[in-house]
Amino acid sequence: MKAVVAAAGALGLVLISSVPARATGDDVLFSFSDPTISEASALTPLGKGLYATTNDSGDSGRVFTVDSSGDTVGVTHWAADPVDVEGLAPAGRHHVWVGDIGDNNSVWDSIRIAKVRVGRGERTVSPTVYELVYPDGPHNAESLLAHPDGQVFVATKDWGGGRLYAVPKRLDPDGPNRLKEVAPVIPMATDGAFFPDGKHLVVRGYYSATIYDWPSMDRVGSFRTPDQEQGEAIGVTATGEVVVTSEGIRAEVIRVAPELVSEVLGEEPTPTADPSPDATEPPDDETGAEDSDAGDESGGGSVGPAALVVLAVAAYFIFRKRS
Repeated sequence: MKAVVAAAGALGLVLISSVPARATGDDVLFSFSDPTISEASALTPLGKGLYATTNDSGDSGRVFTVDSSGDTVGVTHWAADPVDVEGLAPAGRHHVWVGDIGDNNSVWDSIRIAKVRVGRGERTVSPTVYELVYPDGPHNAESLLAHPDGQVFVATKDWGGGRLYAVPKRLDPDGPNRLKEVAPVIPMATDGAFFPDGKHLVVRGYYSATIYDWPSMDRVGSFRTPDQEQGEAIGVTATGEVVVTSEGIRAEVIRVAPELVSEVLGEEPTPTADPSPDATEPPDDETGAEDSDAGDESGGGSVGPAALVVLAVAAYFIFRKRS
């Protein structure tokens, strides 16, 4: 992973020149106190000061619920041996979607998502796991997003430019469920999230994030993300605040300066209710304790000629070492 990130960093230097400087108003909200959260690859605000996160590949299938002091207050065990968990997305009250969507060598025939219960307390659940297939062959992905209306999306992580794909609203548990291509997004996307107004989404890379209008997917603008060891996660709270974190033990969760986000948006996002699952969505299939407290790099999808030299070098690392 370090070699790949170094290569991505070189690409980031090419791209970041067109991204506005990071604001000084970024606030460290807390650091993860639990050393088992060592490769945080996603961050989903749950409300009431709680956040959900999950480790990158190499861990068992588990989602951590963390409070506003950084302490782990809940763990949901949902799978013994997932392939490469990378993303989380809101799935209605007390639930998140988990994305087993990583595929660094782009070789897997399918990827998987599951809706699991999260919140305070430890639980083991047996969710229905839905198999997804791309319409154009395998891709690597780290970003799982959910619109406030419940629609789920996957954003791929590709050197030449990522793509946003829509998950079918009706999911067949016997699968496979075919994804639908929507629009291009930034290269090397590591996470993404919708704003609560449902009119914007943000997709981040290692060093910057880009906001898009929805549903046009027109690029609104970009901003630099806080300097962290390996920035992979981004979330948006119910009040429209953007929060980010990184891989690494005791990584900080940082709120991006609200004025920076507002400057890019041109207006404040309007908060709405938490996302709710589609009315036709199959019921949960899980067992476990009840949760008492969970709450309700720049531009488009391609890189310029200057970046192509970097891509050639980066490809060398990609094929030498699986991240």
